[in-house]
Amino acid sequence: MLEGGGGPALTAYRIAGQALKPFVPLLLAYRTRKGKEDPARRGERYGLASVPRPTGPVVWIHAASVGETNAVLPLVERIVAGGRSVVFTTVTVTSAGIAARRLPAGAVHQYAPLDIAPFVERFLDHWRPDLAIFVESELWPATMSSLGRRGIAQIRVNARMSERSFARWSRFGSGLRDLFSRVTLALAQSEGDGVRLRGLGMPAVRVTGNIKLDVPPPDADPTAVEAFRALVPGRSIAVAASTHEGEEEIVAAAHRQLRASRPELLTIIAPRHPVRGPALRDQLAARGFNVALRSRGEPVEDGTDLYIADTLGELGIFYRVAPVAFIGGTLVPIGGHNPIEAVRLGTVVLHGPSVASCAEIYAALDAASPIGLVGDAAELAAALDALFADPALMRRHAEAATSALAPYAGALDATLQAIEPYLTPVAVASPADGSRLRP
Repeated sequence: MLEGGGGPALTAYRIAGQALKPFVPLLLAYRTRKGKEDPARRGERYGLASVPRPTGPVVWIHAASVGETNAVLPLVERIVAGGRSVVFTTVTVTSAGIAARRLPAGAVHQYAPLDIAPFVERFLDHWRPDLAIFVESELWPATMSSLGRRGIAQIRVNARMSERSFARWSRFGSGLRDLFSRVTLALAQSEGDGVRLRGLGMPAVRVTGNIKLDVPPPDADPTAVEAFRALVPGRSIAVAASTHEGEEEIVAAAHRQLRASRPELLTIIAPRHPVRGPALRDQLAARGFNVALRSRGEPVEDGTDLYIADTLGELGIFYRVAPVAFIGGTLVPIGGHNPIEAVRLGTVVLHGPSVASCAEIYAALDAASPIGLVGDAAELAAALDALFADPALMRRHAEAATSALAPYAGALDATLQAIEPYLTPVAVASPADGSRLRP
């Protein structure tokens, strides 16, 4: 058995990681061509730090992507306000951009090392975190094993575990129970998540709710909002947010079905990965749509059908000008992205059936507003038509969604209270200590 124990399953995982090491450069090169890696910072994926470690205490916080990043930033702010530095890791280029703009002084962003033991060990050797916090469903065996061997407490916040993921992990039987038993504390989004996390062998599980419900709505410069609104006078506007490949065609097909009866309709498409914007523009233009691309400064004209919002950090603008939003990742098997930001801004939410990532939230929204669930382009077009035909109906559905989510607030305070005993032993640096991290 390889060093670190964990049974045959973990041993096999380590062996597979070692076998894949020679192919990592090819994988990262491929992802770079797809716009999914930052070529200037590729070394971070091998665990090579690009900034020095401070002399004071460091908390490692990891969030995979955009939704998790936005959700955990208030927690990052509270931790650094207490005098502790944070190394904040993510996987996606988009989330790195958000971190660059919004991390407070005392926190710095790094790309997460690939979950291969030598890369993880290199990362830990440099940063020597006093505590590790992982957001939502981030379960990486090599990382968990390394933290366990070093005696570093690891906490899961806003933890979720879908039934599908639980079934997949459970196929290993008891082989990974030792690994999961090393999780110091798991703070689950819902009772169902808590049951499944306990079923994997996590010994300390508490249900604290979904911290995304306590995150402020996405910012937007009022001047930018009014400037965009001035471009689209008299238009009915719908936004398709965080869409994936395959969904944009469905959204465009719904627009086509409505174009004859609602020629004033403008559909804004904000792809989950903005780098896809130019190719998406060309693809939809080839299908006969009049398309404008925001990153190129192309104007919205009277005849514009689709506006591709392929920029970072601007969803707050479009949620404020569009009364209705389709949330992506729900008509393809992704599991759905966060609808809460749209609801918080009074936007009616439409979505497909793939919502495992936020099942409890979508269930609450559907119970309050059954018009929200759509299965294809025809159903999406019908829902949009009904809402735009009746402003009072649009308003009632928006208000119902806001009320449906109200009982779920308070998770951020509950999370902070739960992790405080683990933060307290981490020595606090003096605010005047020049060793604090800087973005």
